[in-house]
Amino acid sequence: MAIDPNPAPLGECDSPAAVLVFVRAEQAAAEAAQVRVLEGAVAWAAMHSTDCLDDAACLPGAEGEVAIAGPGAPLVTEFAPLELGAALGMSSDAARALLGEAVELAHRLPKTWAAVRAGSVPAWRGRKIAANTLSLPADGAAYVDTHVHAVAGKIGYAALDRLIEEARVRFDPEAAEEKRRAAADRRHFDLDTGRVTFGGTVVVDGELDLADALDVRRSLAVGEMARRQLALDLDTTPTQIEGLSKRCRPRQVVIHVHLSAAALSGAEGDLHLARVENTRSFVSADQVKTWCAHPDAQVIVKPVLDLADVTRTDAYEVPERMAERVSLNNPSCVFPWCGRSARRADNDHVIRHRHEREGPQGDGEYGETTDPNLAPLCRTHHRAKTHTAWTYTKLDETTFLWRSPNGIHLRRDHTGTTIVPA
Repeated sequence: MAIDPNPAPLGECDSPAAVLVFVRAEQAAAEAAQVRVLEGAVAWAAMHSTDCLDDAACLPGAEGEVAIAGPGAPLVTEFAPLELGAALGMSSDAARALLGEAVELAHRLPKTWAAVRAGSVPAWRGRKIAANTLSLPADGAAYVDTHVHAVAGKIGYAALDRLIEEARVRFDPEAAEEKRRAAADRRHFDLDTGRVTFGGTVVVDGELDLADALDVRRSLAVGEMARRQLALDLDTTPTQIEGLSKRCRPRQVVIHVHLSAAALSGAEGDLHLARVENTRSFVSADQVKTWCAHPDAQVIVKPVLDLADVTRTDAYEVPERMAERVSLNNPSCVFPWCGRSARRADNDHVIRHRHEREGPQGDGEYGETTDPNLAPLCRTHHRAKTHTAWTYTKLDETTFLWRSPNGIHLRRDHTGTTIVPA
C-alpha cells in the first residue's frame, strides 16, 4: 500500500484506517528527515577535513586529526563533532558516532548509502551496518556492502553479524583469530553501576558453570571477591598459599556519599536518603551505615562546605577546597550535553588566567583563580574552549551561556542544556 504524502490531520482522522495512514506518513517523513541529517553530517565532515587545520581559527598544533570511520575514509579535525552535536542536541560522543557512521556509509559503503538515500533502507539500519563495519579493512567493508545493500532493509541483526564475521575472517584473519581467542572463555561477571536501586544494589550479568550457578553461596563469594580478592587460587598447598598472599590485595573502591545531619543523628528506623555521587542515585542512610560498618571500610568524613562561599588565590593552580566546591556545585562537565564527572575533569578558568597560553580570541582581560571564574570541563571540551572559537560566560554558579564557533547559543544549567535564540 502506497503512503499518502498528504494525509488528513490527526484531528480529522475519523477511522482506524485514517489514523494508520496518518502515522505511516509521519513515520516516512521522519525517516526522510533522518536521511537528510546523515547527508548533512557527510557535508559537515567534508567541511572539516584535515585541510582546515591550517585555518587561522585554530592555533598550530592545537587541534589534531582523527579517524572517525574505517581505514581509507577521510580524516576529520578533532573537534568537528562538538558543534554538530550542539546543533543536534546530543553529546559530543553521540555526535562523533553519528559523524563516523555517516562518513563510513558515504565513503566505504557506497551501495548501502545509495539505498539509504533512495529510501529503500531506513537511516537507522544504515547506521547500524556502518557501526559494525568500522573495524573492517577496506576490502572487508566492500564485501559487506556488496552482499548486504540489496537486503539491508530486511536483514536481521543475526544475519548481519554473521556476514560481518565472514568478512573479518576473509579479509582480516589475524583480527578474527585474536577475537576468537578473546572469546574462548565466555564466562564473565559484569556489574551495571549505572543502575542503583534504593536498597543499594546493582544489576549484574554473568555466565558461569551450571554447578556454580546452582549454589546460593556463590553470591556471597562474589561479594567477597569484589571487596578483597583480586585473584583466587583454589590450590591450598602451602607453596600456593604463600604465593597467593603476595597477589591478593584489598581493592580500593571510593564512594562519595552525601548525608544530611538528620540522617547521621536520626533514630534507628527513620527513613533518610543519601546521595551517591558516583552513580547520581539515592540509597537509604541505613545502607550507608551497613557499608561503613564493614571491617575493611575506611570512612573519611569531610566538613560541610558553604557552596556560596568565595575564595581566591594569586596562583594558577586551584586549591583542593576550592576545587571541591566547584565539583559540588557542578557535578559534571559544564559543556553542552556533556555528562562526564567533574571529579575527573579540569578546573577551567572561564576568563583565562594570565599564565594560560593565548587563545584564538587574542588579547583580552585576565581572570583570577576564584570560585566565580572556575568551572569543570572534561579534557576534550577544555582543549576545545582553549584552542578554538568556543566561548562561554558564567552567569552564576550553575548556569553557563555558551557560543559555538558558528554562532549557536546554548544555556547549560543544573537542569540540562537548551538551545537559545541569539
